[in-house]
Amino acid sequence: MRVFAIALGLALAPIQTSAQIGNPAGMAPETKMEKPGVPAPNQTNYQDRLFAQLATAGGVAEVEFGKFAADKTDHDGVKQFANRMVEDHGKANSRLRSIAQKSKMPLPEGLDSDHKKMRSDLEKMDGARFDLAYLAGQVVDHQKTAQLLAWEIDQGEDAELQRFAADTLPVVLAHLEMARLLQAKLVSEKAPKPQAVKN
Repeated sequence: MRVFAIALGLALAPIQTSAQIGNPAGMAPETKMEKPGVPAPNQTNYQDRLFAQLATAGGVAEVEFGKFAADKTDHDGVKQFANRMVEDHGKANSRLRSIAQKSKMPLPEGLDSDHKKMRSDLEKMDGARFDLAYLAGQVVDHQKTAQLLAWEIDQGEDAELQRFAADTLPVVLAHLEMARLLQAKLVSEKAPKPQAVKN
């Protein structure tokens, strides 16, 4: 219940903060203004740039790990989840790159060092051990992404990036819940079955 309340609170955050779209906090000195206090379209502040870089790094990892997991797992549920990550994060990555190009923001291309290490660790695993490690990583990554999106909604200056964050947050929260439920299911499948007591 507590998880649902937190998820609901984060999902409603875009509605409550919609008045802050175009927030000029942390404005770069060269920011062009539409009118006093309102940045012109495609003007970014330091928070926007950091958000775009971190969100891209996470999105690239989600797609690569999804493809890798879909090929490696034998579990139907994990395969379906991994394919969903490829589809949903692939769309989000394309949208984010399009927004970033308008503002001439450079974005990372490949995996960052943390995700390279995670990928290397996963390559050494098989079966249920692989599935559980992949899902554990998904839970952590989606928690981080949800926090990052909420931060952009509150701190960003570029209205398009803020809208992207607001649109993407409910999807990421749904992924987080899916990963948690699937992880719990796998743990219960691997738990030893109680044996009948003989009299």
